Amino acid sequence: MTAELSTIIDFIRYGASRFSAAGLTFGHSHDNPIDEATHLILAALHLPPDLPPAYGAGKLVAEERERVLGLIERRISERVPVAYLVGETWFAGLKFKSDRRALVPRSPIAELIESGFAPWLDHRHVERALDVCTGSGCIGIAMAEYNPDWQVDIVDISPEALSLARENVVFQHVEDRVEAIESDLFAGVQGRRYDLIVSNPPYVTEDEYAAMPGEYRHEPKLGLTSGEDGLDLCLRMLDEAADYLTEDGLLIVEVGESERALNALLPEVPFVWIEFKVGAMGVFALERRDLVEHTKAIRAVAQARR
Repeated sequence: MTAELSTIIDFIRYGASRFSAAGLTFGHSHDNPIDEATHLILAALHLPPDLPPAYGAGKLVAEERERVLGLIERRISERVPVAYLVGETWFAGLKFKSDRRALVPRSPIAELIESGFAPWLDHRHVERALDVCTGSGCIGIAMAEYNPDWQVDIVDISPEALSLARENVVFQHVEDRVEAIESDLFAGVQGRRYDLIVSNPPYVTEDEYAAMPGEYRHEPKLGLTSGEDGLDLCLRMLDEAADYLTEDGLLIVEVGESERALNALLPEVPFVWIEFKVGAMGVFALERRDLVEHTKAIRAVAQARR
């Protein structure tokens, strides 16, 4: 049957049909089989995602056909995310290396980066920013790319994830503005202060992790789970972040579906839940002064986890 496939468009259509029929989960950068197949096939052919439509009629040679068909079969039989199969993915319009050392880059925070964090930074001066639980480095590196006058630190507790992040720092040519530091939250940046701290930490609950589709089993569990309600790391961050923010500093954190649990634990804290183009995505913004004002309540909840 595959002998009839010839052009790039043929293989994208074939891959999308196979992915849809196999009931795959699309949660790693894409939400549908067509985009998933397009990513796989164009990356496998070393072609850009914005390939002009006219090139869709280009025919694959025998070696390319074999490679593409093999990747399609692996995506279906092994449930490996496309980013891991082809070794790359896109975040905030930038290409990043991606493999099993860290989660596949994905976060609604990309939208904030692309919009200049408007309106949150409209009247703030940012010199130093921090990306906590950086994983592949995508958030911190993208912040540096979009803001050439910022110095950005990216931190992670995982040496494996940080090795990938360092490769991405070099890949994006931001070595002079991005420093990768192995750190358990803020432990490795003692004495430093930041105008902006951004984090997409692990926030999946244990029950959610147990029910996750096979695609997520290829990712490091350390980057996904954070206690029974997914908030262990977030609460530690809230307890410690004020000491690392400048006077008018801002904290932005993604907690996903754990938003409801966080509001229930700390109802007095004035979290501002950010609205994205697709709606609310479980990302909050919080001023340093609010962290300071509610230190007692935050610390009590955080210390109860230790």
